[in-house]
Amino acid sequence: MTSNRSRTSIECEEFQRQLPEFFDSGQDLLVHRHVQSCQNCSSLVRDLEYIAAQAKLLLPIHDPSPAVWENIHNALTRQQKDDDKSS
Repeated sequence: MTSNRSRTSIECEEFQRQLPEFFDSGQDLLVHRHVQSCQNCSSLVRDLEYIAAQAKLLLPIHDPSPAVWENIHNALTRQQKDDDKSS
């Protein structure tokens, strides 16, 4: 496998394989260069960023209240006790 430091570009297929890492870190220089120079892949990234932004608007993520965690804990504790009794 060739190190990214010795290469100067990547192809679309390789970029698309690395796409999840691109969104996780966005730091790979070759991936960044490819997005800037490839109209198809830059369009793909823009579309995915738009979709992700819209999804966040549709499904706002809020931390559940402490009562939710307490209810989950209590339910798991009851289930464990029931499982222990039936064993």
